[in-house]
Formats: sequence, structure tokens, C-alpha cells
Amino acid sequence: MHVVVEVLWFVVGVVVVLAVTDSALRTFVLPRGVAPPLTRGVFATLRAAFDAVAGVCRTYDGRDAVMALYAPIVLLVLPLVWLMLVIGAFTAIFHALGVSGFEHAFEMSGSSMFTLGFVRPPDLATTTVAFVEATIGLALLALLIAYLPTIYAAFSRREILVAQLAARSSEPTGVSILVRAQEMERFDLLGDLWVGWQVWFAELEETHTSLGILSFFRSPRAHRSWVTSCGAILDAASLRLSAVDRPFDPQAGLCVRSGFVALQAVAEYFHLPFDPDPRPTDPISIAREEFDDACERLAAAGIPLRSDRDQAWRDFNGWRVNYDRALLGLAGLLMVPYAQWSSDRSPRTRRNVGRGHVGRGFRTANAPDDPDPRRGG
Repeated sequence: MHVVVEVLWFVVGVVVVLAVTDSALRTFVLPRGVAPPLTRGVFATLRAAFDAVAGVCRTYDGRDAVMALYAPIVLLVLPLVWLMLVIGAFTAIFHALGVSGFEHAFEMSGSSMFTLGFVRPPDLATTTVAFVEATIGLALLALLIAYLPTIYAAFSRREILVAQLAARSSEPTGVSILVRAQEMERFDLLGDLWVGWQVWFAELEETHTSLGILSFFRSPRAHRSWVTSCGAILDAASLRLSAVDRPFDPQAGLCVRSGFVALQAVAEYFHLPFDPDPRPTDPISIAREEFDDACERLAAAGIPLRSDRDQAWRDFNGWRVNYDRALLGLAGLLMVPYAQWSSDRSPRTRRNVGRGHVGRGFRTANAPDDPDPRRGG
């Protein structure tokens, strides 16, 4: 019976070590969107705690200040969880190999993990295990140290185009992007914008699925977000393709396609619901009245519009439906700032906070005491 118990302790220790190794490899090394259960558990537990604290805040600025700490703290806590689990696992393994008492086994495990060497293993088997534990501990720390620059480099590249888009308008929307281009007499040069964002979307899909924590890193400015910037640029391209009376722009079409492919990939990583192959006639969160109002603003800026408004609306619906649910899901998950046609109607903000209706009965993301709609949640 005693031997069976020792074998069980050994097996439990090995399983935990393998689970930690799997979590570390798939979180930082494997170049594809896979979230192992251990990593997902840490993310979800800390997110619940941050949601509780953010829920107490009465303004978006307060909630943003809280959530800005979420991603950095996850990066610190996750390796600590791995290290504690490895120490506990090797404590069980040392105990199974004959180290008397869990206290002594714990001391040996901690000494081996941090290569302190103040507890000497009694035999060859425990010495070998001590070497293995020290190697795993150093590898986990090396992974974190090596990937921190990678994470922040990807974050910096992501934010460059977000900041450039904000320079076009203080609150970028699809309409404002097209109007500003018309006012600056650069409407015919929008092709460069579409091409730049195609590259940006391609990198977004790769980095934000292989390193999922990147999605939660918030922009340096509280009222900027990569999610709302995605919505603005995709809406601008969709309006250009559907409503503007100019020849078809293939770069705008490729921009929309690369955008919804990227957003769907990130949404799939976080298990957000969306239809990967919607029909052009499926409903979207934008009301026909909102589309007509956008067209009026474009016309007022001197942008030529198609005469058949009904067909233009059907075409816009056909483009928007590809990224509508993924965009709104990410806006709610990441608690992004207020933005028209994205976070102002996301399911999460509609469910938790807000007053006033937008579009088809979707609530805005305004906090109850926020007179300024820019302080949405």
C-alpha cells in the first residue's frame, strides 16, 4: 500500500510538471492561436478580479486605469503560478523518491528550483530530479525574459497606425476618415491607407493569436483602442465600396477582407461567438437610418454618392456582416472606449452599463453618471 501511495505522488508530480511545460510552450513558443487550460484559467481568474474592481469605478477613465494593469499583472502572475506548481510537483516527486517528510521535500524542491543548493539530494535519483527541476525553473524564467521584448515590440508596431489614424480625427469613425480625406483633397489617395492597414491586419492576426495577452494591452491614450480603430477603418472601406460613386477600389476590398479575417481569428482565440461565413443579407448592428445619416454627411462633404441608396445599403450590409459580430465581441471583452458603430453597441457594455439607445436598440457604453459620451465603457 505504501508503494502504491508513493507511485501516485510521483505520477501526480510528473503530470503537473507536464501541464506547466505544455502551458509555457503553447503560451509563448507555439506560433499559433492555442490557449492551454492552465493559462486560460489564470487569465480568467485575474480577469474576474479586475472586472470586480473596474465595476466599482463610475467613469470610463477609472475603469481604463484599472484595466490598463491587467495585462502587465497577468504577465507577472503567470510565471509565478508556473513556478509554484513546479515546486509543488517536485515536492511530491522528491517525497515519492524517499525524501522523508513533505517539509524536507519542499525545502529540497525550492533549493533545486532556484539553484540555491542549500539542501543536498541524498542519492543519484534525487540528484537527477534536482537537476531537472533547476533546468525547468531557469527555462521558465528565460522564456518570460526573452518574450517580454517581443511582446512590447509587437505592441509598439500595433500602436503606430492607431496613433496615425487618431491624427486624422480626434474620434476616428468610418465617416470621419472619408470626410477628412475629401477635405484634404486626398480622397483618390486612400489606396495607400488601405494597403497600410492590410499589412497591419496581417500582423495583428499573427501576433494577437500566438501571444493572446497582446489583445489586453491598452493604448497609451485612454480613449484610443486598436479595436475601435479596426472598426473605423473597416467601416470607412465598406462605405467607400458601397456608397461612394467611384470605380471599385480593389485595395479597399482587400482591406475589408484582411480585416475581418484578422478579427475573426482573434475572436475565435477567445471563443467569442460569430458566424465565420455569414450571408450578405444577415442582420448587422447598424440600422438603415444610421447608414442614411452617414451618407448625408458624406454628401455634405462633397463626396459623390451612388444614386441607388437601397443597393448601397445592401452592399454595405454585405461588407459589414463579415466583421460585425467579431468586432462587437472584442469591444466588449476588452472594455474599449466609446466609439460609434463598435463599442457603443457591444454585447458586454450593453449588458452591464449604459443609457440611451443607438441603432437597433443597442445601448451605448456610457456609465450612468457620465454626461460625456466619450467616457463610455
